[in-house]
Amino acid sequence: MQADRPLTLSSRSPASPLSIRGLRKRYGDTEVVAGIDLELRRGECFTLLGPNGAGKTTTLRCALGLTAPSAGEIRLAGLPVPARAREARMRVGIVPQQDSLDPDFTCAENLIVYGRYFGLDEAAIRARIPELLAFAGLQGKRDARIQALSGGMKRRLTLARALVNRPELLILDEPTTGLDPQARHLIWERLKHLSRAGTTILLTTHFMDEAERLADRLAILDAGRMLTEGSPRDVIAAQIEPQVVEVYGDWNGGGGADGAEAWAAQHAAAFARRFEVSGETAFCYVEDAAPLLAHLSAQTGLRYLHRPANLEDVFLKLTGRELRD
Repeated sequence: MQADRPLTLSSRSPASPLSIRGLRKRYGDTEVVAGIDLELRRGECFTLLGPNGAGKTTTLRCALGLTAPSAGEIRLAGLPVPARAREARMRVGIVPQQDSLDPDFTCAENLIVYGRYFGLDEAAIRARIPELLAFAGLQGKRDARIQALSGGMKRRLTLARALVNRPELLILDEPTTGLDPQARHLIWERLKHLSRAGTTILLTTHFMDEAERLADRLAILDAGRMLTEGSPRDVIAAQIEPQVVEVYGDWNGGGGADGAEAWAAQHAAAFARRFEVSGETAFCYVEDAAPLLAHLSAQTGLRYLHRPANLEDVFLKLTGRELRD
């Protein structure tokens, strides 16, 4: 098999890979998921975004039948959850946030053991090992021990392992955290191949560029609620001004050497529909940047960056800039 060829897929049921209606989850007096509706389309990559504590992990755990919901209806691979969760999970591949490869086994042995959890015949798994390793870019690593693999190799092996059962739905929880750019780009490429071949992907990530590259649709969650949903381009167009000017540096226009915050307090409102000051930078959100850029070019000491609005701007607008622990 060629390394860049999509993996062969099994037959698919006509039902939505994941359907969630009115999902709620409470822990005591705290509602961590507050009425989420979600319907995945077959063959799409859907991305869940949100700060820490937004409810992403709880939503995934409820969808997989690992956490009992307080209310709502869930169907995974067409089956009701939690009533038939175990059966439904047999049709799902999962790439967890932390690698859970067995360090005592080789790459091939990890694939075999994992495939046996799904009741797959060992001979059938062994026949697929070259295909899976090639897909992960791990040709020649069949007999390598896990300790001998780099972090990127381990993530790619975890991705290959999640495909052993030819899943209808692939769930990835922050799959590229901690990886170098080369490893991230290779995983992105492999996920695009899977999506083109018809695998439905549900992805959580803190990397906005990853979401923009991979997602057909996305949703931003906070405090257990879905704040917006749509394609990356549509979400950006609907939620924020099209252009951003970042202003920073020392400003000498106020009678002394002041920062961008002092400049923004006096001038930003005249040019920007909305602006925020974070740290030493003023973020100005505008429909037309030309008047602001002309003004800034005449200021002493200020520097600026003019760019189109992106998904990170939307994320920060909707969820705030405060740190979440």
